[in-house]
Amino acid sequence: MLYHAYELQRSWLNSASAWASIGAEMLSNPANPMNYVGPMGYMGIGPMAASALEVFAHATAPYGKPAWNIDAVDVDGTLDPVIEATVVNRPFGDLKCFHRTGLPENAPRLLIVAPMSGHYATLLRGTVERMLQNYRVFVTDWADAKTVSMHHGTFDLDDYMDYVIGFLEHIGPGAHAMAVCQPSVPVFAATAIMNRDDHPCAPMTLTMMGGPIDTRCSPTSVNDLAMERPIEWFRHNVIATVPMQYRGAGRQVYPGFMQLAGFMSMNLGNHMMSHYEMFKHLTIGDDESAQATKDFYDEYRSVCDMTAEFYLQTVEEVFQTHALPNGTFFHRGKRVDLGDITKTALLAIEGERDDISGLGQTKAALDLTPKLASSKKRYYMAEGAGHYGIFNGSRWREKIAPVVEDFIARHG
Repeated sequence: MLYHAYELQRSWLNSASAWASIGAEMLSNPANPMNYVGPMGYMGIGPMAASALEVFAHATAPYGKPAWNIDAVDVDGTLDPVIEATVVNRPFGDLKCFHRTGLPENAPRLLIVAPMSGHYATLLRGTVERMLQNYRVFVTDWADAKTVSMHHGTFDLDDYMDYVIGFLEHIGPGAHAMAVCQPSVPVFAATAIMNRDDHPCAPMTLTMMGGPIDTRCSPTSVNDLAMERPIEWFRHNVIATVPMQYRGAGRQVYPGFMQLAGFMSMNLGNHMMSHYEMFKHLTIGDDESAQATKDFYDEYRSVCDMTAEFYLQTVEEVFQTHALPNGTFFHRGKRVDLGDITKTALLAIEGERDDISGLGQTKAALDLTPKLASSKKRYYMAEGAGHYGIFNGSRWREKIAPVVEDFIARHG
């Protein structure tokens, strides 16, 4: 019923958004004579009403999977074209490859593992663009679970780790890995497995950014929510069945719209102020500033579903039982021993103001690898950075990315 109720609401809002958009265009069209006479024109209400309608239309518009739209990157003032290709296609996620012309053939290869946490991998567009300057970049492009047919089976943490290992095998020996937020846990565990097995494709370096390795360190409101309720509460209250109009009809999922609602409610005041600022920018004709806000929310509101088994397993093992730091994390029936990591160099990056993964949660990874030489470990705390600031925006491009590049160069 939950998913069906959402679909009914979405259908109504789509119509309302379309009408609001039409109204905004009419009120802002200089060819409309009503904009120059009567109270709407005389009192200046027309531009204000048009701006309000445009904000509403944007807030309620439907959002699908965004395109990457990385056509070129600026390297020392020169725009180099970028080639995008899908090199591995699997039911629950593809492996994308981005390669800019002008990059040396022997350039290092970097696998960026995107979060499977409600947003599409395109949320890391800025991360990819920056790293394309010096690396051949591969990205995990996870599928929306509601689009995956039931005959493809289930997808849980074990499968996630298998996908990551398979992608590294495709890239080949000598690659580097970067896990942004949620995937830090399964990629960290996969790295331990590959080190244990002396796998030739084990990453030379692993950068973990804002990852919940040990959520007992500086717990946030996200961590508190997971701890306050038993796993059965999540199973009965946030898991829904995909409706018949999607390919994945009948699949049990944690819907993306619920994830978005949770994130929006965490900082509702900030989101409301952002939309009010967009309204003011539109009213005074500052289209550039308004467009910047629109671009952010175009990506932020584009959400996808996760399989129920993956979501519930993540909540239980990462946030409730702390299986990885406690040494009780298993993959395919075998316990994962972080002490097996002896070759892959580790870089832990945290944001000073991260309200999703608190300070110390990612850094814990360095203490959980006692057999890895201290010279192969580094910690970096980005001052003033929130969760999204550590992998996007000017601080990422100018301060954090150089730290990652230096670390890879030292251990590559």
